[in-house]
Amino acid sequence: MPDAPQISAPGVEPTPVVLDAIDRQIIARLHENARISNVDLARAAGISPSTCLARVRSLRERGVIVRYTAEIDPAALGYHLQALVSVRIRPGARHLMEQISDELRTQPEVAQLFFLGGSEDFLIHVRVRDSDHVRQFVLKNLSANPAVALTETNLVFEHHTALSAGLRAVI
Repeated sequence: MPDAPQISAPGVEPTPVVLDAIDRQIIARLHENARISNVDLARAAGISPSTCLARVRSLRERGVIVRYTAEIDPAALGYHLQALVSVRIRPGARHLMEQISDELRTQPEVAQLFFLGGSEDFLIHVRVRDSDHVRQFVLKNLSANPAVALTETNLVFEHHTALSAGLRAVI
């Protein structure tokens, strides 16, 4: 049996959450379609609807399921290009990292923001209209900031959201 996922709060030792085969089936189905009806979810898991409802409630209470989301097609909203922008902050400006992170998260182009350990400090996933839009984003939000030492922009040709192999092994 694979290791249990670790659920924790900042400063608190992680507590493993024990998942059985039914919990794993429920999680997998909800990951595929968070709008699945309880009746269909119960049928897929081979349990009664009332048991299924209690199982989903327990998964939420134990912190395994943290939210339900809708996946939006950025192209449908006019955002036809995605890019990953890596950012390195100047050594003397590291005290500004939280402020920079807060500012970046408010930008409508930012789909995801990762704070990294390693040679880069941030990796920003942006959704933009075109190459000029990504250029303007980098110039306005990064290059103009004196705390930013370096940026590197990589265009995304394909983007797939899927259950990672590691998570798939757990559920």
